[in-house]
Amino acid sequence: MKTESFLVKFFLAAYLVVFFGYLLGPLVIMGATAFNSPGFPRVAPWECLTFEWFGVLADDKRIINGIHNSLIVGLGTVILSVVMGLAGALMLTQIWPKLRATYYTIIIAPILIPGVVLGISTLVFWDRINVMLGLSSDSFLHNGIFLTILGQSTFIASYCMLVFLARLQRFDTGLTEAALDLGASNVQAFRKILLPFMKPAIASAAVLAFLASFENYNTTTFTFGKYPTLTIELAQKVRYGINPSISSLAFIIVVLTIVGALANEIYKRRQQLAIANGAPVSAVSGNFQLPRFLRGNPAAILMVLLALGGFSTIWFAQVYSPAACKADVRETKRIIQEQKIKEVKQKMLDKKIQRSLKGPDVFGSGSSKVPSTVPQSPGKGSFGSVFNPGNLDKAGPKASEVPPAQSPGRGAFGNIFDPGNLKKVQPKAGSQ
Repeated sequence: MKTESFLVKFFLAAYLVVFFGYLLGPLVIMGATAFNSPGFPRVAPWECLTFEWFGVLADDKRIINGIHNSLIVGLGTVILSVVMGLAGALMLTQIWPKLRATYYTIIIAPILIPGVVLGISTLVFWDRINVMLGLSSDSFLHNGIFLTILGQSTFIASYCMLVFLARLQRFDTGLTEAALDLGASNVQAFRKILLPFMKPAIASAAVLAFLASFENYNTTTFTFGKYPTLTIELAQKVRYGINPSISSLAFIIVVLTIVGALANEIYKRRQQLAIANGAPVSAVSGNFQLPRFLRGNPAAILMVLLALGGFSTIWFAQVYSPAACKADVRETKRIIQEQKIKEVKQKMLDKKIQRSLKGPDVFGSGSSKVPSTVPQSPGKGSFGSVFNPGNLDKAGPKASEVPPAQSPGRGAFGNIFDPGNLKKVQPKAGSQ
């Protein structure tokens, strides 16, 4: 029994390590590349610890402009999506029960539509509206921020509505009915009863809407116009090559996400502690006492450690200089490069010497193409045995042994070139 319990715990721990390593591993590696000195994001080989890429990021006007546009679009998307999502959720609770399924399907449909389709349809629809109203081509209906907010809100509002529906399922409608019976108007009942109850859901929906807007690319790529967001700028920079300043931006985003998660966990734990001690929930927003608050709250301890680490890193970045380390790395690279150049030159020289020492294989004595079964006698090669040294020792044939056809002066023209013809007596003139 103990063995089975140990195996279950072991495999559960291994699964958690693999799972979180798969999720967070790329983020950790990309964050580490922001502190390495090479011009391309990489962890290995590690060269020098540096903080210069954060300065490069701060000086990148395109990235800063993209962040500025993303914040504006995100804020507008949050306002529009939260309002439409809350209205849709309230409408779903008030509509005729037989129509709720159909209404719910229509409201959720934008989530299932690809972002590319939403972006193109938003651009075409508002362009037609602009033409119908007779406005100019530079009107607000063609403004990139306006179109991007509308395009993103079409599907982000559906996410917000799902968050509100989950919260409304726990709402007691009898509270609103009692307020109306006591003379409160619908606006007062909504503002003093329903809205305070929906505050946690509104905060969650706002965070969800902002994050969905900040990272959206498919819809934004058709609607941004002259106002590119951060995702658009990053996509354009990747096409022409990136540097570790992108990694520094990713590191900052990850740190901000961790800070937000810890802050939310601290608030929840503080709220639970107040309720457990018999205090009302509203008392949670009272004075903040750090030493007392740290007791039994790991999230607060992690937040304090993270803050100390951040301030220490900022101070260390101000006093640290990687110049000496970079000089050593450059010298090492120069030496390695010179060694490689010498090795290449030596190989080329060796090949040249071998070619100069090894002449053409005229006699065929060193030919590797001759089959191993054929004996290679001296003097034989591509020209047969004409260069065989033994040919000099052989005696030539005697004149008597030469066939008539091969005697001197005989050939294809008979014996007209025979030397003996000169000894013959020429006929006299009178005999002719």
